[in-house]
Amino acid sequence: MIVAAVLFTYAVLLCTLAPRLLRGVQWAERAPRLGIVVWQVLGASALTAAVLAGLALSVPTVRVSTDLAELLQACVMALAAQYATPGGASAGAVGAVLALAVLGRVAWCTGAALLRIRRERRAHREVLDMVGRPDAARGVIVLDHEEPAAYCLPGRHRRTVITTGALRTLDDDRLEAVLAHERAHQAERHDAVLAWAQALARAFPRVPLFRIAEAEIARLAEMRADDVAAARSGRLTTAAALLAVAAGRAPAVALSAGGSTAARRVRRLIKPHRPLGRLRVAAGSLTAAVALALPLLVVGGPAAAATQMNYCPDGTPAAQVTTMR
Repeated sequence: MIVAAVLFTYAVLLCTLAPRLLRGVQWAERAPRLGIVVWQVLGASALTAAVLAGLALSVPTVRVSTDLAELLQACVMALAAQYATPGGASAGAVGAVLALAVLGRVAWCTGAALLRIRRERRAHREVLDMVGRPDAARGVIVLDHEEPAAYCLPGRHRRTVITTGALRTLDDDRLEAVLAHERAHQAERHDAVLAWAQALARAFPRVPLFRIAEAEIARLAEMRADDVAAARSGRLTTAAALLAVAAGRAPAVALSAGGSTAARRVRRLIKPHRPLGRLRVAAGSLTAAVALALPLLVVGGPAAAATQMNYCPDGTPAAQVTTMR
C-alpha cells in the first residue's frame, strides 16, 4: 500500500506543480530541444507512476527469483494471501481499474488521433497533387496564392509547400531560411512529438500537465526549427523571413513557419544568442532521466528487498505469507 500511495502522490504532484514551475521558463527557450524532452519525460513519468500505482495495489511484491517456476509459485501464494481478506480484494480491484483505465484511455485517444491525422493528411496531399506545381529545384510544391505562406505536411509522403506570394516576397536567403525551418520539422519528426502531446491532452483534458505541455511543446518545436534555420542562414535573416510569412495560414495537420507564436519567436531571434551551457544541459538531461526512472525505482525497491523473503512453500500456510506492496 505504501508503494502505491507514494506513486500516486508523485503523479498528482507532477501533474499539478510541474506546469506551474516550468511554463514559459527562459532556459527552455535557450535550449528548446531539451525543453521538448523535459515536457515529454514529465508526461511519461506521470503516466508510468499512475499505472504502476494501480499495479502495486492489484499485484503484491513477490520474491525475486531466477527460477521461473519458483517466481510463479511465489506470485500465486502472495496473491492468495492478499485476496484472502476483503480489504486486499477491494484494493486490488481499485488498482486494476486504475491501471486499465489509464492505459485504455491513452491507447484509445492515441489511436484516434493517429487515424484522424493520417486521414486529413492524405486528403490534403490529394488536393496538393491536383492544384500544386512541383518545383524540383527547391523540392517544394508551389501553390498559387497571394498570401505569403510556407508549411510542411509531415509523414511518410511528406510535402513542403510554399505560395507564390511567399516566392515574390522572399529573396533567396530568406527563402532558404524558411525552407530550412520546414525541413527541420520533418527531419526531427516534430509531427510525432506533437501528435503524442495532443493525444495526452485530449485523453486527460483536465490535467494541467498534459494541457500545458501540448502548448509548450508546440511553441518549443517552432523555436527548435528556428534555431536550425538560423544556424544555416543567420538569426536576423531567419527573423526577417519569419516576419514575412507570419500571417500565412496552414492546415491544422501541417507545421507552419508562421502562426500565432511568430512575433515572440522573431523577438527571440533578434536578441543576442545565449545558448544554454553544457553543464546546465547535462543537469537538465540528468533531471529528466531521474524523473523518468523514479517510478520504476519506487516499485523496484520493495521488489529488491523481497529477495530475502521466503514466499515459496516449505509447509508455511498461505495465510501466514507476508505480502508487500
